[in-house]
Amino acid sequence: MYRWRAASANSIHKRERLMNVKSVATNRKAGFEYFLFERFEAGLALKGSEIKSIRAGQISLAEAYVRVDDARGAFLMEAHIAPYEQANRFNHDPKRIRRLLLHKREIREMWDAVRQKGMTIVPIRVYLKDGRAKLEIAIAKGKKLHDKREAIARRDAEREMDREAR
Repeated sequence: MYRWRAASANSIHKRERLMNVKSVATNRKAGFEYFLFERFEAGLALKGSEIKSIRAGQISLAEAYVRVDDARGAFLMEAHIAPYEQANRFNHDPKRIRRLLLHKREIREMWDAVRQKGMTIVPIRVYLKDGRAKLEIAIAKGKKLHDKREAIARRDAEREMDREAR
């Protein structure tokens, strides 16, 4: 016999946690420049002034990429986090290498993917989840010029259809 139960405290907190996500920065060119395959969520090992800058939205993923070493882990390279003004002499280097917090299984999977020709790992977006900075990364393969042209043509056709529908 099925008995009705009120929602447990854990399930309510899970729902609240799912809704508590604030996107801070996105790498919009990643979808245009690459075919995106498997995605991962990685934590970022940051200094105090870096997380304050990220919360203020002062981060750029324009030239950023991820480097994976099988033995040492994964690292975010060339991401620019602007110095936090109130941190004065305790500020951070804006382009320092930042460690990504991932499980060993995920690092191994990415390492195996990157060893294939033409594969890389690109950051997609940075967001705050329960007050912690997270980075969405994807295994990607670079698009050829004809693939980019095809994407532009498809986008223009969709835009025209939307205009005609109005």
